[in-house]
Amino acid sequence: MGIPEKLKAAFDPYFIAPIKAWKHFANLGEVISYNKDKTIKESNTIERYLYFILSGAGGVLIWNKNNFVCIDLCYENDFFGDYMSFLSGQTSPLEIVTFEKSEMLRIPKYNFDTLSHSSDYGDKICRYAAEGLFIHKQIQQIDILTKTAKERYIQLLQKQPNILQRTPQKHIASYLGITPQSLSRIKNEVFNHQLPNGNNSKKV
Repeated sequence: MGIPEKLKAAFDPYFIAPIKAWKHFANLGEVISYNKDKTIKESNTIERYLYFILSGAGGVLIWNKNNFVCIDLCYENDFFGDYMSFLSGQTSPLEIVTFEKSEMLRIPKYNFDTLSHSSDYGDKICRYAAEGLFIHKQIQQIDILTKTAKERYIQLLQKQPNILQRTPQKHIASYLGITPQSLSRIKNEVFNHQLPNGNNSKKV
């Protein structure tokens, strides 16, 4: 699947545009490779790019007292970056880091803004991108308030079955709002879940 097709698949739940619109969108950016543990955007700086992960993984972090707190986990076919800073043009305390060697489509702010004036589809793509990211964050906040850490962990496993191999466990625990020790306990509960007949189930 090419980059335009990946972009279309990512956006179709929010807005269906013809493939030619996504080809134009893809041409506004460039494919960039990053090594593992690369800080793409440092805290208290301005985000000048919007990223779309083609392969790899990363996280959005914020410094709190004496360590980083992970507020988002992103993988293939996810948009990635400090959206607040990108859209506002202001600095923010968020830091953007890769967890794996990654390949991304990187779109400069100027090109993104130009897209909104280039055509009716371009305007809709930019608008629905912002709305889609807002919905994503709202769902995250609702889940934090209404679901247990175990329920949210199971959701992560369903989305990314290999998350434990791809993401530092300290960041998974931080994202769930628990300690690494609590994460270990939840992992054991999930992996050793007992079926009614007493047999061990498969991993969730």
